[in-house]
Amino acid sequence: MMLLARAPPPPALTSAASSPPQREGTVRPRRVPSPRAVVSTAAAAKAAHFRGRQNHKQVASVANPLVKHCVKLRLSAAYRRSCRRILLVGLAPILEMCRFELSFIENLLLLDNVEVPEELYEFSGNVVYVSSAVMKKVSGMQSVDSTEAIAVIHMPKYFCDRDSDQGGAVLDELFSSAKRILVLDGIQDPGNLGTLIRSACAFKWDGVFLLPACCDPFNEKALRAARGASLQLPIVSGNWSDLHALMAKYDMKMLAGHPESSSNGSERTHALSEELTDSLISESLCLVLGNEGNGLSAETLQACQLVNIPMEGTFESLNVSVAGGIFLFMLQIKQQKMAEL
Repeated sequence: MMLLARAPPPPALTSAASSPPQREGTVRPRRVPSPRAVVSTAAAAKAAHFRGRQNHKQVASVANPLVKHCVKLRLSAAYRRSCRRILLVGLAPILEMCRFELSFIENLLLLDNVEVPEELYEFSGNVVYVSSAVMKKVSGMQSVDSTEAIAVIHMPKYFCDRDSDQGGAVLDELFSSAKRILVLDGIQDPGNLGTLIRSACAFKWDGVFLLPACCDPFNEKALRAARGASLQLPIVSGNWSDLHALMAKYDMKMLAGHPESSSNGSERTHALSEELTDSLISESLCLVLGNEGNGLSAETLQACQLVNIPMEGTFESLNVSVAGGIFLFMLQIKQQKMAEL
């Protein structure tokens, strides 16, 4: 194969007087920093500024009192309520919570050599750098690959435990103008409970009332399913006496979701329809949803008007969080129709 040789440069031009050429000074182009470098420098300066407002600590031992405190928060609902503190495991739920209120965070635990996320630069509390052994102990996980951050946060003031009132708003303050309250009767799966709280918040219900035997709304799985709704919506944990007092104060009508095919009370079950929801638009409502396996309690069956979701096919019922989402959507206050009344 033949290679083409590069042509030699043309000879330098000389002036008419054939004077020797004058060598001009070399002009070097001015280096302009890349946009990425500028952004990186600005971000580093911003991070350094906010780091000065944070209290940084280091914890390497699983025997540290803070580690023991965090583990108890993860494992014990009673301890969470007595301390009015919650443990959030994982960066995603922490960032979801931060959309509402940064001051909720008391301690932010980060794996060694992990930078504070930009969304948390304005956090001015304790940043605790921990070893992988500590992170595994606190999170309860065998690997720290997906767990770089854990937060200890204050329990929201909108939560009230009527059995052990350790603070928080009183019942009257929580439900100052109750038009739509979701009541959960023995919901035991944290994923279902968190999903129902999230749906209630999405459809602008006024709060959630937890009857006895419900799981803790600040269980780790429930918090993940709620996606921050547990920190926005008033939640009360109480008994039937407390619920009856709430109903009497606001003259609330009680409905309960009930399978259409059930022999227990089906003769007085009404089908969920637009006609039914329109007839209830000006009413203050409590909607009760029952236990995943056993359904509604005897007291609920006696106190409530039963409503079912009409279905075709061979299935007798829906998962409680799915059925609850349908009820919450259909029974929400529709502002346009309210304006027409």
